[in-house]
Amino acid sequence: MWQARHVADLLKTVDSKFEVDLKIIKTQGDKILDVPLAHIGGKGLFTKEIEDALLDGSVDLAVHSMKDVPTEIPQGLSIAGILKREDPRDVFISRDTRRIIELKPGEKIGTSSLRRRAFLMSCFSGLEVVSIRGNVDTRIRKIETDNLAGALLAAAGIIRMGFTDRIREFLSIEDMIPAIGQGAIGIETRIADDRVREIVSELNDGETRKCVEIERCFLKRMGGGCQVPMAAYCEPLDDGVRLTAAVTHPDGTPIFRETYTGPGDDSLIGAVVADRLIQMGADAVLRAVLSDDWRPCAVDGVL
Repeated sequence: MWQARHVADLLKTVDSKFEVDLKIIKTQGDKILDVPLAHIGGKGLFTKEIEDALLDGSVDLAVHSMKDVPTEIPQGLSIAGILKREDPRDVFISRDTRRIIELKPGEKIGTSSLRRRAFLMSCFSGLEVVSIRGNVDTRIRKIETDNLAGALLAAAGIIRMGFTDRIREFLSIEDMIPAIGQGAIGIETRIADDRVREIVSELNDGETRKCVEIERCFLKRMGGGCQVPMAAYCEPLDDGVRLTAAVTHPDGTPIFRETYTGPGDDSLIGAVVADRLIQMGADAVLRAVLSDDWRPCAVDGVL
């Protein structure tokens, strides 16, 4: 809702005469809160119902967290704009004043993300990871109600909701590579709706879009889903980009990492880095978790 209101306000900066109505659509991911996302299966847990409304014409545009948008977008729709990215890192919200490294073996940390769980187990073994679902303030409350030492959440959501003072530490990109698209808000429209697409294009941040496209190309090559912990973060440099990516087993080991630094004009950089990880042995993890028949996916457009 914060993101939708934010986009509505930005649209009014394009033309103050715009009237924007918000339509609340609950998705499957919003409704199922007692099961970890990785166990629900399927794609589009936070987008399908909204995309159906776009396709039937009952809404004119949809606002998504880009990390929730599958690489396969329904025919007739596309991401017309991506806003400037908020801080992409993960943060630790502590019950007291301790950082993660100061916690004792056996203490509990809450997260709704299989990726965060796997990277946490890889970097800070000995801690118990507990699944927590719900919106930002609900998950923060569960630190107290569920007797947790703290919780891992996306910095973007914490900052947007005004809870920055609760952050105990920002986790480094090296230790906790962000989810694909984390911190970026995407605006989806009908391809044939030229007027809406033209308006939304005024809000597009070219640098963020380029980096998110590269990350999503990596995800698509890997046949991305929520059952295998994988991560990719592309950051702009003065003379190109740096893409940091990883695939790990849900238990946190083995983990395969790779970094690309160089020109960033082609989103296929994401596929190149995915292939490097596959050559390192990441394919064994994907086959073990998904299926013996797993194969890399062909890549073309991802937005």
